[in-house]
Amino acid sequence: MQLLGVHHIAIICKDYERSKKFYTEILGLEIVREVYRKERDSYKLDLSLNGNYIIELFSFPSPPDRVSRPEAAGLRHLAFAVQELDTCVTELAKSHITSEPIQTDEFTGKRFTFIADPDDLPIEFYEV
Repeated sequence: MQLLGVHHIAIICKDYERSKKFYTEILGLEIVREVYRKERDSYKLDLSLNGNYIIELFSFPSPPDRVSRPEAAGLRHLAFAVQELDTCVTELAKSHITSEPIQTDEFTGKRFTFIADPDDLPIEFYEV
């Protein structure tokens, strides 16, 4: 097997319009395609970052809550690389999004922080 990279990440949201606004207007991801799938009563929004397809945002009627805290087995969080973490935190604050206190990775010495998306999915910003 020869993996070439991560193709995309799928996220299921409860409030489609709120999540669409968060990922496009606040995080700045670009819409590649938006489709309403009538048979599933579901939207599928394909998003890219810097021209690279990265996220499929889905809406489904009444999805169950995501178990996050205490941490459960499975995918833990989505992480974005950022050039300047302080600028990122300032920009998030302008959109009334509070980040956790900035921490330093004990192994790499790099700084990072977390926020929660509209459905409480942990999102990390990691300074590179």
